[in-house]
Amino acid sequence: MKIKKVLVSQPKPASEKSPYYDIAEKYGVKINFRPFIKVERLSAKEFRQQKISISDYTAVIFTSRHAIDHYFNLCADLRVTIPETMKYFCVTEAVALYIQKYVQYRKRKIFFGSSGKIEDLAPSITKHNSEKFIVPVSDVRNGDVKNLLDKLKVQYVEAVMYRTVSNDFTEDEEFDYDMLVFFSPSGVSSLQKNFPNFDQKEIKIGTFGTTTAQAVRDAGFRLDLEAPTPNAPSMTAALELFIKETNKGK
Repeated sequence: MKIKKVLVSQPKPASEKSPYYDIAEKYGVKINFRPFIKVERLSAKEFRQQKISISDYTAVIFTSRHAIDHYFNLCADLRVTIPETMKYFCVTEAVALYIQKYVQYRKRKIFFGSSGKIEDLAPSITKHNSEKFIVPVSDVRNGDVKNLLDKLKVQYVEAVMYRTVSNDFTEDEEFDYDMLVFFSPSGVSSLQKNFPNFDQKEIKIGTFGTTTAQAVRDAGFRLDLEAPTPNAPSMTAALELFIKETNKGK
């Protein structure tokens, strides 16, 4: 079956220069962007049930912009004053720069990695191992940060500040795609919640990341495209190769 319409389960790219648009134009494919999941902040009341005092911590580890938004907004709700001495550890420079939305950016208090992997922060965390670290997290997460901090033997707490929930489809939303692309196990769960009688048939399913790929298999679906690969380190690179091969000569 020729691929004519693809659903990418992520928000629409901010830039018109996204490789997705290049793929759509090059292969005559329609690509829609529609997240299967959304992130909601916990209320101050819900957060208090964890019995975590944010003001007890002297450093914060941010793994995403979502984490930054929910941390600062929750602090505002709880009327927690963030001290000037707070240290920020971020997985990438882009995440670190996003802090400017809330506080004055001072490089001497902000540390970031280069590859996006939490392990990049190990040298900086080790250098400041006397700090007490708070890690804003979702209710759905992997164990990468916990594993690193346990290994480094530092004081820390993972504080659930936001939750991942299904972004439900409405009755009038069309669902007539030739291919679905997922980036998280939660997205796969949302597909099952929204369409409990989903019959894959000829619909292709692509995933990014090993945990998402496993979620597709666990759900009993056929996995047609798994990224990243040595030849296709990004989802867009993998998707282009797949569409090119699938639509070849048809």
